[in-house]
Amino acid sequence: MDLRTIPRAAIGGYIKAVRWPVDRTLSLLGGGSGAEHTVDRAEATARGAAGTVLADDELQTDARRRAAATDERERAEVLREAAEAQQEMADEELAERREAAAERRRGAAQRAGAAKRKAEQDRKTTESKAKQAEQRRKRAAEKAAAEREGKIEDKARHDRLEALEAEEQALDAKEEAVVASDEAERLESAAERTKARRKA
Repeated sequence: MDLRTIPRAAIGGYIKAVRWPVDRTLSLLGGGSGAEHTVDRAEATARGAAGTVLADDELQTDARRRAAATDERERAEVLREAAEAQQEMADEELAERREAAAERRRGAAQRAGAAKRKAEQDRKTTESKAKQAEQRRKRAAEKAAAEREGKIEDKARHDRLEALEAEEQALDAKEEAVVASDEAERLESAAERTKARRKA
């Protein structure tokens, strides 16, 4: 053990004794890491000053190491806070994107529903029009068939009427022929009688 070990140990003990109530107060008050870094830096500065006064290279090296470690912790803290802020922003952006995607899905579902309803309405309209057209076609076909049947019946009646007229004309002609034959016989008979009277 060299002679510097005793003052070095005394300085370390003194700093620990001074620091303990400060650390305890920070712990109770919920002091942030910034206050802790300030206390760590003050301890490193005190050790460095003591090392300079005592010409203790090991104490000075320890002070520099503690100061560098405090710097690293501060940098890590800054980087962690930046990462947390970036993560929070990323989470917010992700939430916004998810909400926008959900909104797009809802909009797409509404549009799909509206398109489906319109397609169904169009289908019903087309079916209704087709049924109406079929009914019109059937009515037109029935009307045309009725007209054809009526024409056929009219022609049949006309043909029967013509046949009856022809038959009537034939009967009239036959009757006239009979009358003419009877008249001829009567005239011939009268002529014979007249001729017989002349001879007598």
